[in-house]
Amino acid sequence: MSITRKAKYSVAIADDHVLVRKALGRLINTFADYFILFEASNGEEVIKIINNRELQLPDILILDVNMPGMNGYETATWINNHFPQIKVLALSMLNDESVIIKMLKSGAKGYIMKNVEPDDLKEAFDSIIKKDFYLPDYISGKVISGLQKDVLSLSEKIELTPKEKTFLQFLCTELSYKEIAQKMFVSPRTIDDYKSSLCDKLKVKTRVGLVIFGIRYGLIDINTD
Repeated sequence: MSITRKAKYSVAIADDHVLVRKALGRLINTFADYFILFEASNGEEVIKIINNRELQLPDILILDVNMPGMNGYETATWINNHFPQIKVLALSMLNDESVIIKMLKSGAKGYIMKNVEPDDLKEAFDSIIKKDFYLPDYISGKVISGLQKDVLSLSEKIELTPKEKTFLQFLCTELSYKEIAQKMFVSPRTIDDYKSSLCDKLKVKTRVGLVIFGIRYGLIDINTD
């Protein structure tokens, strides 16, 4: 599809379903300021195209979470390590906290469901470009309220205890709260206290909200498990 207007931002799509890729491509080419740069069917193909391209890198990579071969987690991690300037937007049918957390921990800048309206996808693009992050409220309810810079300055000092920092790091894993308690050698009641304290300090309501905040503001090391 030819682009007659001058679009500002390039978008790549990685999804193993051809119809999904083609439909997304046609839709995105109608968005003001965005155009499709390339399409790929899996992570290996994304890497091959990016490594062999003589043209520009995509500004945004829409990345399906579940793909054969190199999946979304692995591909996002590779992109984050080699081309962190590419903003990964995870795409999935799964509204699951563990999946969302794992994709964000792998370096994704946002997460969106496959059944969203076109306006929501455009909103996701705009947010990732302007704010470097996007997560819609419907994913886990109102998961975070203090994410925007005008609510919380990045320079504002957040005082966490060593135990709270350790707990926040464990939240990035697939461990249950009971398993985290065992790892930290504390009672489940103490873990509840850590969660309540962090939710109060960071102005969030859920586990995924805590993880999002921790990643967004550098309170979590995404290179460790």
